[in-house]
Amino acid sequence: MTTEVGTKHPVDQMLPIGRLAVLGLQHVLVMYAGCVAVPLIVGGALKLDGGTIAILVNADLFVAGLVTVIQSLGIARILGVRLPVVAGATFTALNPMILIGAKYGMPAVYGAILASGVFGLLIAKPFAKIIHLFPPLVTGTVITIIGLSLIDAGAGLIAGNDDSAPGYGQLSHLALAGAIVLLIVLLNRFTRGFLASLSVLIGLIFGLIVASIMGLSDFSGVGGAGWFGLAKPFYFGPPEFRAAAIVSMCIVMLVIYVESTADMIAVGEAVGKRPTENDVARGLAADGLSGILAGVFNSFLDTAFAQNVGLVQVTRVRSRFVVTAAGVILVLLGLIPKLGEIIAAVPGPVIGAAALVMFATVTAVGIRSLRRVEFDGTQNLLIIAVSLGAGMIPVVAPNFYARMPDELQIIFGSSITTTVIIVFLLNLLFNGVGRRSPATDETGAAHSSPATDETGVAEIPTAIPPAKDAETPPANTLETPAKSV
Repeated sequence: MTTEVGTKHPVDQMLPIGRLAVLGLQHVLVMYAGCVAVPLIVGGALKLDGGTIAILVNADLFVAGLVTVIQSLGIARILGVRLPVVAGATFTALNPMILIGAKYGMPAVYGAILASGVFGLLIAKPFAKIIHLFPPLVTGTVITIIGLSLIDAGAGLIAGNDDSAPGYGQLSHLALAGAIVLLIVLLNRFTRGFLASLSVLIGLIFGLIVASIMGLSDFSGVGGAGWFGLAKPFYFGPPEFRAAAIVSMCIVMLVIYVESTADMIAVGEAVGKRPTENDVARGLAADGLSGILAGVFNSFLDTAFAQNVGLVQVTRVRSRFVVTAAGVILVLLGLIPKLGEIIAAVPGPVIGAAALVMFATVTAVGIRSLRRVEFDGTQNLLIIAVSLGAGMIPVVAPNFYARMPDELQIIFGSSITTTVIIVFLLNLLFNGVGRRSPATDETGAAHSSPATDETGVAEIPTAIPPAKDAETPPANTLETPAKSV
């Protein structure tokens, strides 16, 4: 697209290589802590050894980088929103992955992720048309339960997962975690902008230094790791396809699509190039592709990171090629095994402290989203209450569904999948599909752009501009192949 004859839209303008590298690194720093937290938490919960966790970290960065490049550059009219969208591992898949891994093993985890990726590719276009079925009532409830259900994992990293173990809840571990949380709070209180957005990463670095002094870090695996390499595909063996695991992960993919839709529209508003329905569908298809790549390369499902939407708003740099540079940096980081070993050596209390802040903040964002829900004269309060109550059962009573068949345990044993199913169905039962959200006008168009913050979650819009017909291409859809870096 062009803003004037012969003038490219700022989103499509190429910057000098040096500036691209610096601004791309800035995007990487903002999303780095949230991205690497996922393999660390999954590895810790499933009791994987340090070398295996290091492989997951490298694979996580590698796939996130590939998807980020695809989102920013695009592939023909098939993949990529062609906006400055940064992709990274989502917290939404954590709980189901841990459940599936504990029940069936890692091959079943990656079989389910692979299947959900194929599912995501198939439904990307239809989903872009039905986003109205996920109003703030549904999305706010789901975001809230995502945060609540994961707090237990963060606490387990700090204190340990076995309360009968001699070292459970050591005061030194609790003190270290408390100091990290305090530092994150103080950075957010007394700094602004970019520095505040790095508070979690700074807290992790501080915690790692202190933990090393305390003798909690083990870097023995770093010396033996190579400087360059990529984990072989299907590291855990051929993928296994378990029906219940696939259903659970496909539900996760739906939640990811809701998150990514919000973030793509948010970044479009920030750069003055609001995506059409077709643009969003291509962006969602790239998320689906992340599932296929993750299933092959031992990584994780990716979603658009709203932290980076905030960074675009702060820096006012709109070029999508900046994000392409960030993706290239992530790919390169994913090809350095030594880096994976260093990150895998981060002790539980350190990553747990950062995770507590991130998970609890996700919960708070979900609660904020629920402020947009109309309660007077509706049964929406009941819908939220029932959905959250059922969703919290696996957290507070892990053996509640122990007598169910294994397949149902995987589905209902996940707080996230349980809540998604219940809140979606109850919303249809009480509110139907034809009622407009209070946030939309008589045309169905949203009054304002979705709100985003540094937590990685955006509020969900209620409408997407429809795609124009083939004879009149959308003004914000590129008609020529994107340039490569």
